Amino acid sequence: MAIRALFWLLLFFIGGIACIAQERQEAARETDGPERQLALHRNYLDSAGAVKTTDLKKSIDFIAQSIAILDGQGYDREIAASLTTLGEVYLYHGQTDLAIANLEEAGNLYNSPRNTLELGRAYLLNREYQKAETLLLPLLETTSLDTGRRVLLYEILGDIYSGMGKTNEALAYYKEGLVVADNNQLATRVIDLNSKIAEAYAKADRPQEARAYYDNSMELADKQAPARAVREKEKAADFFNSNREYEEEIELRKKSLDVLREQPAAAGGVGPAQAAQAELSPQRIAFKIANAYIAQDRYDEAIPYLKESIEEAGAGNDLQVQKDATRSLSEVYREKGDFNRALASYQDYVNLVDSLYRRKEQELARIAQFNREIAEKQSRITGLEQERELSKSRMELALSEQQLIRERNNSQQLIIYSLILGIVLLALTAYFFYRSNRQQKLANNLLALKSLRSQMNPHFIFNALNSVNNFISQKDERSANRYLSEFSMLMRAVLENSEQDFITLAQELGMIERYLMLEKSRFPDKFDYTVSVEGIPDPERITLPPMLLQPFIENAIWHGLRYKKDKGYLKVQLSAADHTLKIRISDNGIGRRRSAELKTGNQMKQRSQGMENIRKRIAILNDMYQDEITVTVNDLEDDGSGTLVELTIKKGS
Repeated sequence: MAIRALFWLLLFFIGGIACIAQERQEAARETDGPERQLALHRNYLDSAGAVKTTDLKKSIDFIAQSIAILDGQGYDREIAASLTTLGEVYLYHGQTDLAIANLEEAGNLYNSPRNTLELGRAYLLNREYQKAETLLLPLLETTSLDTGRRVLLYEILGDIYSGMGKTNEALAYYKEGLVVADNNQLATRVIDLNSKIAEAYAKADRPQEARAYYDNSMELADKQAPARAVREKEKAADFFNSNREYEEEIELRKKSLDVLREQPAAAGGVGPAQAAQAELSPQRIAFKIANAYIAQDRYDEAIPYLKESIEEAGAGNDLQVQKDATRSLSEVYREKGDFNRALASYQDYVNLVDSLYRRKEQELARIAQFNREIAEKQSRITGLEQERELSKSRMELALSEQQLIRERNNSQQLIIYSLILGIVLLALTAYFFYRSNRQQKLANNLLALKSLRSQMNPHFIFNALNSVNNFISQKDERSANRYLSEFSMLMRAVLENSEQDFITLAQELGMIERYLMLEKSRFPDKFDYTVSVEGIPDPERITLPPMLLQPFIENAIWHGLRYKKDKGYLKVQLSAADHTLKIRISDNGIGRRRSAELKTGNQMKQRSQGMENIRKRIAILNDMYQDEITVTVNDLEDDGSGTLVELTIKKGS
């Protein structure tokens, strides 16, 4: 009863494992794919962000891949993130219309504060102030905005109202953002908002307030990177220029120029847009200093800065500034009455105009090609979106079909599980029967081996005692004693090994050597023998069944060599290779045919029983241990004399 209960418990356990495995496989099919897709999607977006400022086309390619990796439905949020990133990339590179189109599409899929802010900024850059205001004002009531985005919201709203000419509203939002940024120690935002408040006051013709906030922005920027300090000084210098405060302007611009001379790479790191970077180049600042001197008719002081501007622009391949500075230099020389230099500078100016014209044509061609490439990439993304929508519709239809199939299959699953259970029952039953039969067979084989070994021992002892009897009949007491001593040692080894299925080759060789020595002492004039071992460095590592070789050696002596008139030989050769032990037992006795003619009927019966015993042992050992023991017996010579016995023992895996 206990075994039966355990059997049924095992069946239920296997059934439970099968159900769990099926559920896990279904869960893996449902989750492994999406998780991998989402991970790849995030990686592509990270890659797009990494090259956003340096390679527009590569950034767009990464975004397209982030969309293409998502298949099926349920990815609206991820697609929206891709389109928002694409909008940010377009905004950075001045492609405002494309930015708006993608940000609007992202908002239709999944509206996030990040997307809303970027779309509002795009409307602002496109001078669609009303749209930007309508979009962003509701965000003021949102509590989920983090501090950085809330400050950015106030800044963008201030920019919107500044663009609409509503200075008071712009100042209100700028100052609100400044308070939040200052309280949260957002240093960069504090500088930006001080600068924008100053610009708003300057636009409202309130220079005192503007000057105060410019002073704040410059003081704070001096604590940041040098390039940032240069940018703020240039904004303040533009303010002084517009108010004709040339001395203050020149002083600030000279400080900026000193910074750029000490750190030429600083200008390249100011701001994200290339236009802003170009405005902070040494040649442009030197040109502006010269213009401030010219506005005061201080031509001698303007000339060095014009020359510096021309030289820096030439080194920087800035043809626009080089052209304008060359023309101003020509006009300055003309005003000073130095017409030769004025003419030479004017001729340089004409040449620069031609070069600039050719460059503009090349740039227009590159821009046209660039715009075509961008349009192609945008078309690819649009195509991916349309394909995704189509896939989504197909997925919905497929899900409906799968639902119908699932409902239909529910009724079939019970039958399938019943069949599986029946198969498991049959398999377990067959397994138990097989194991029981195998155990019974193993027990029978062990009993048979033991019986066969027990039959061999008396046979061997009987033959050995005959040898002792022979010495006694010859009244050779000393030889009989010596023989009995050696025989007792051999019998001890035989009896010790007879209880084991396998012994080492070293043990077997020891017994064979002792046996041959005993037989040689009995028949000294009948044969000589040799035992050779080749290719076996360690006989202790090789095993074989006990008493496997002795019967063949005994047959060679008693039935082959004993009847030979002259002295014969017996060779036992052992070798090993590739898990295979090869044994050759050869003699030059009278041979099997002649030996059979000399035997009596009783001897023939005993001979056949001994060989049958060996055959049975080999068959049982091969079956039990998956070894491959083969025995072949052949005549050694063509005339039938001599016998060669070859045993091959190939160990099973």
